[in-house]
Amino acid sequence: MKTNYNITSYCHIKNNHISLNGSVIFSEVHTSFSEFIKAAYKDQNTKYSKFFKMDNLSKLAFLAADVLLKNQNLDLEKDNNIALVFSNKASSLDTDVIHQKAIQHKDNYFPSPAVFVYTLPNICLGEISIKYKLYTENSFFIFERFNAEHLFTYTNSLLATHKAESVLCGWVELEEENYEAFLYLVSKKEGDKEFNKQNIITLYNT
Repeated sequence: MKTNYNITSYCHIKNNHISLNGSVIFSEVHTSFSEFIKAAYKDQNTKYSKFFKMDNLSKLAFLAADVLLKNQNLDLEKDNNIALVFSNKASSLDTDVIHQKAIQHKDNYFPSPAVFVYTLPNICLGEISIKYKLYTENSFFIFERFNAEHLFTYTNSLLATHKAESVLCGWVELEEENYEAFLYLVSKKEGDKEFNKQNIITLYNT
């Protein structure tokens, strides 16, 4: 199916590397996710006071979005009609486990609200929306695996019905030390990649 839209930019975060549009912009060797994401935050000059209070899934999603959107040189007063369509397999399981352990601890009758608030995967969308002043539609889907067909169809519908001028979408998965983020931005602007299912799959597997 041919559309009038293009993939204007894309970002990967996995295996202690961050790449933007196919080029590695940051890497760390032999480090934990916690150490990696902290170093990446500093290296990319990401500025968001709540970053270190987030759960790991939100840190991963937020950093990938920030790397990608900063590259667009957005005017936050004008270029904020960007919808968010994210997905993963594990939902917020990583944080759910931490919350459950706190509940089961015999000396802890009041689990931390700061942990509980992240027991929904779409909280990361809220953090991104706050940073970039986005008031458009956002959705977080749970799939058994990366679902390019659904992301393509849903994104195309948002753009075709003028509910958004651009859509930031993709896959953000994290369970303990296993993590992967793949985000891409779709709009009518010029881009090297036409927005279609095959190009989404190709970029995801790059």
